[in-house]
Amino acid sequence: MSEDESGPLFLSRAQVGELLDTDAAIASQRAAFAALGDGSAELPGKIMHPSRFDDSVVFAYLARLSADTGPVAKIGSVNPGNATAGLPSIHAVINALDPVTGELVAVMDGTAVTTLRTAAASAVALDALATADSAELGVLGSGTQALAHVRAVNRVRTLRAVRLWSPDPGRRTRAARLLAGELGVAVEAVDTAREAVAGLPMVAACTLSTKPVVQGEWLTPGCTVVSVGSFEPTRSEVDAEVLRRAAAVVVDDPATAAEHAGPVVDALREGPLAFEDLIPLGAVVTGRRAARTGPDDIVFYNSVGLGVQDAAAAWAVIEAAGGRRPR
Repeated sequence: MSEDESGPLFLSRAQVGELLDTDAAIASQRAAFAALGDGSAELPGKIMHPSRFDDSVVFAYLARLSADTGPVAKIGSVNPGNATAGLPSIHAVINALDPVTGELVAVMDGTAVTTLRTAAASAVALDALATADSAELGVLGSGTQALAHVRAVNRVRTLRAVRLWSPDPGRRTRAARLLAGELGVAVEAVDTAREAVAGLPMVAACTLSTKPVVQGEWLTPGCTVVSVGSFEPTRSEVDAEVLRRAAAVVVDDPATAAEHAGPVVDALREGPLAFEDLIPLGAVVTGRRAARTGPDDIVFYNSVGLGVQDAAAAWAVIEAAGGRRPR
């Protein structure tokens, strides 16, 4: 944090977490998708550049949420190997500029923002797309995003039970115990991905897998599936059958998804899906489009992440810091 009270804020990961709780993060993402839905947000194209040196991906996002909030830029990288070291897979930094002068307003840890806004957006999506009685969640993954997703979804739907799977038995068991103790929800670590999915009304895939961890044949009628790890053309957490069975394919932004979302890219190329079939989440949130038409519809939501999500979350952090300097 800056020592100059009149200068820009410099916020660490812990300080961002102090200022942006789960409910505030969810509110910020409702605002982000509402702005997309009504066309008021500014959203330049994102940059995702896979490294030729290793399996990392560098990214850069630019966006502006509104006239009252200035431009926000995020740069960072995805490093899949971090999971084995117990580190978040995504690290980033965010800069926010004044809406009038362009002066630097804040520099903040983008890892915390990304974790919170990604899970919060999934909660917004599940709240909008899942059946009204959905109260059980299947989770693929046991890392930072998986934990954040359970916490966020529990804020919009009071969860009765969670099933969690990841390839490492120790990691999934620890994650289940942590969440159960923290939330007071029955969280079961299961032995297979199928067990984490079959028969449940909500599924969240939070992995960096390049191969499907969710198969369409496992899905029960009425299921809503969210994928946040399919953010590159080479990454597909769900198989083609998920999209074939889906009555609606919802994305954070159709143009971005058509270029970056692995399952969507494949379905567009191979023909089961047309660009016009992609439903923007913002249009659902604002009531301009419908996704679910009945209780037995399977609905698929693919999130690749957008700069406007970071802009909304970053300005929520800045506004929260307006009345106090975080510790």
